[in-house]
Amino acid sequence: MEKFKAFMKTKKGILLAGIVLFGAIFFAFNVSSSSPELQPSQRQKLLATVGALLEAQHYSPKVIDDAFSKKLFSAYLKALDPENTLFLQSDIAGFKKFETSLDDEIKGAPIAFVPAVSAVYTKRLQETIVLYKEILSSPFDFSANDSVLLENDKQNFASTAAARKERWKKQLTYAALERYADYLDQREKNKDKKDNIAKPDSTLERMAREQVLKATNKRFDRIQKTFNEDQRFTTYINAITGLMDPHTDYFPPIEKRAFDEGMSGRFYGIGAQLGEDENGIKIASVQPGGAAWKSREIDANDVILKVAQGSAEPVDVVGYATEDAVKIIRGNKGTEVRLTIKKTNGIVKVVSLIREEIVLDETFARSAIVTEGTDKIGYIYLPEFYADYEREDGNRCSEDIAKEIVKFKAENVKGIVIDLRNNGGGSLYEVVQMVGLFINQGPVVQVRDREGKSNILSDRQSGTLYDGPLAVMVNEFSASASEIFAGAIQDYKRGVVIGSTSTYGKGTVQRTVPFGNPIDQFSGRTDMGAVKLTFQMFYRVNGASTQLRGVESDIVLPDSYEYLKIREKDNESALPFHKIATAPYFLWSQSAVYESAIAAEKERVLKDANFSTLKNNLAWIASTSEGYATLNLSNYQALQTKIKKVVEQNSVLLKVAKPLVVKPVAVDNNKFYNNPDKSKGERYKAWLSAVASDMPISETVKVMNKMILAKSSFVFK
Repeated sequence: MEKFKAFMKTKKGILLAGIVLFGAIFFAFNVSSSSPELQPSQRQKLLATVGALLEAQHYSPKVIDDAFSKKLFSAYLKALDPENTLFLQSDIAGFKKFETSLDDEIKGAPIAFVPAVSAVYTKRLQETIVLYKEILSSPFDFSANDSVLLENDKQNFASTAAARKERWKKQLTYAALERYADYLDQREKNKDKKDNIAKPDSTLERMAREQVLKATNKRFDRIQKTFNEDQRFTTYINAITGLMDPHTDYFPPIEKRAFDEGMSGRFYGIGAQLGEDENGIKIASVQPGGAAWKSREIDANDVILKVAQGSAEPVDVVGYATEDAVKIIRGNKGTEVRLTIKKTNGIVKVVSLIREEIVLDETFARSAIVTEGTDKIGYIYLPEFYADYEREDGNRCSEDIAKEIVKFKAENVKGIVIDLRNNGGGSLYEVVQMVGLFINQGPVVQVRDREGKSNILSDRQSGTLYDGPLAVMVNEFSASASEIFAGAIQDYKRGVVIGSTSTYGKGTVQRTVPFGNPIDQFSGRTDMGAVKLTFQMFYRVNGASTQLRGVESDIVLPDSYEYLKIREKDNESALPFHKIATAPYFLWSQSAVYESAIAAEKERVLKDANFSTLKNNLAWIASTSEGYATLNLSNYQALQTKIKKVVEQNSVLLKVAKPLVVKPVAVDNNKFYNNPDKSKGERYKAWLSAVASDMPISETVKVMNKMILAKSSFVFK
């Protein structure tokens, strides 16, 4: 096993590991680019290459024919206009001539659909900007008994320009109503304050419209500035990949770099944290020792006006969202970025910086000690199953978790909690290694390719690093690699899984396939990006896939997202559930010690009246966001009064009776309390405070205490 680990750290091993990964369940394609736009011939080549790849290598490819073309036709239009508020039915009718020819374009015919749609899109976008500004220039009447459909995608495109205007008017009225009602509440709260001057209703209504106008302007400014022809074509490519399954994606070059950065926890940048306010993109803080800090020309609250790549023409980032600006400020190793900044004294200057490596240690595993009574419990938060494939000494989550366990042993911890909530996945190799820290050899996961050939990936290392009480926390956003880990721990009866009714339900494996010419000699990235391709399914050792069904928690806690349609099963293009033969494995030898304690805690949670009330409240709140919403002020206020009471009750129910005693492990004390990066240190301390007041963590600690009592003779080995 040690030889295998050593091999995985060589260049060949890193390349092998880099092929296979479990991508995060959601990946936002931000609309920013500083690269020259692709030529029509390049788009043609890219489209054909992606189509051929999907048919030849996807795990369960759809046939790219006329039927596929019709689905793609609808999918692309929905991607461009998800709320059906831009295009008219006449536009869709005009596009119909392309409905069955998109498969031909994918296979080499001239690209005509995207340019035709793009021309109409640009026209409708400009019309809409004029439209919403006109609507927001006149006062709204909040006394009418009218309503608006909150889920616009459930209605067809508007039949006429007048119908589209009415749809926009209702949406903007509702947005203004929300703000107007808030202003009325604030006025009521402040009425008895000294020197308070109450503003009349008309002024508050105007202020509400101004706020909506400001937000809508910002949204459309961003679209106009960043959603160029290349980005629209990228959206088209992703409409194609998305029809295969939800996790096959195309990454243009900048997005591929961002994906790699997320997996490795490292990037090349200027060493500054960005923020955003009404003035634009701002420097929120400067990292000590970074390029921005060493320049002595950049300070917190400086506004970034433009970004240039070396000597290239600068890009005006006014109107950009923070994530858009981040994408073009980061870059490749040792390259120059020039920032045009506006200082707090009004001076505008250009600062040249050379990008340096930044380690995102806040995205790595972190731990704390929870003291409950006389026992110490080790808590580990793992945001993703990260692995740095570009560096032989890069961070690997399994090794980082092992280091945290060693720290726990030094402090005589009696139980360990692994928190995988919101962990969307990561490296296949790493999750296998991580399970191996807790079991004494055996299969961890089974993978199956498109030909039906199965393979078992196992922990072959004898012994365990930790053999005591173990709990795994999950929720609806725990996906992919998180589900492998939780499923293996559950199948072996190695520990208890606690959280929402089930995890996300992603049972597919992806690999990245690059296109085009290499950009540099370091990263392996190319000038045309890559496709993250689904090429395998994975299965638990018990033979069941996690696809659609996820991992069901042993102990279910009320969850805010439980009633929202956000899991894999809610996606139309999701692959089906499947089951294969069970892999030979043995239950954890000490599992019986904990079973009675787990059963008792499960019964306690089920009978908890507060949890029952909380569950019902959450279901009701979720229902209020569906269907139609009132545009009548009195009706809106009455509903908000009910919602507020329920939310307040939930806040009480979700609040821990007594905050947990949470401290960092001794060797990490300086990272929390004497961090040279003060803002980072403050964030670490805020994290400790959040852990102390987190109800699901508190409940998990209670379960852990019962497991510790069930094995009172437990000692570390």
